[in-house]
Amino acid sequence: MTIREAFEKLKDYVDSSDPDCDFPNLEHNLQTAIGIREAGHPAWFQLVGLLHDLGKIMFALGGTDKDGQHGHADSPQWALGGDTWVVGAKIPSTVVFPEMNRLNGDYDNNLYNTKFGMYKAGCGMENLRFAYGHDEYMYQMLKFNKCDIPEEGLAMIRYHSCYPWHSKHEYDHFMTKKDHDLKKWVQEFNKFDLYTKSNVRPDVKKEWPYWQNLIDKFCPGKLHW
Repeated sequence: MTIREAFEKLKDYVDSSDPDCDFPNLEHNLQTAIGIREAGHPAWFQLVGLLHDLGKIMFALGGTDKDGQHGHADSPQWALGGDTWVVGAKIPSTVVFPEMNRLNGDYDNNLYNTKFGMYKAGCGMENLRFAYGHDEYMYQMLKFNKCDIPEEGLAMIRYHSCYPWHSKHEYDHFMTKKDHDLKKWVQEFNKFDLYTKSNVRPDVKKEWPYWQNLIDKFCPGKLHW
């Protein structure tokens, strides 16, 4: 599919994990992207705003007969939305609903339930494994397609739902100097992800030619999903 075709599939999807958004995800993505553009950030940053939640296209790759993915706010959306965290190490109490941590199969596994778990200090965020969701899917998809988005943009996509890291400062013991720089970019992105939501819905038809130009520059044509 092209990016545009993917958005067409996503146009009726509403994220049940997002309490601030009850309209289609394409419009939230556009609100985020327009806010970034209005702030004067570079083109690749603007495009990340448009693409950051496109990994939720996974709802269309499943199906009600397979995994219950309806794509509606009042139905199951397994492994699509919600916050993420590092797997293979202790789940911090700063995650959403930490009282559920004990239900994790590795809660009592000494290989995985410590501060460092299966990793080493300073191993780098890129070498950690994350709870699966739309962030990880879209990050891996863009890398696979060799899209021309810089490392800072890919970090925004991969980590924007990892609130324990960029908001609660968990996992600092795994970070390298490069990760500290990337974290600042992710934090800057999240200002727009969280605070550009509005009941004033964007005019998709009017806006689209601008964004199509950016898509053609950074990730053109048919992509493998």
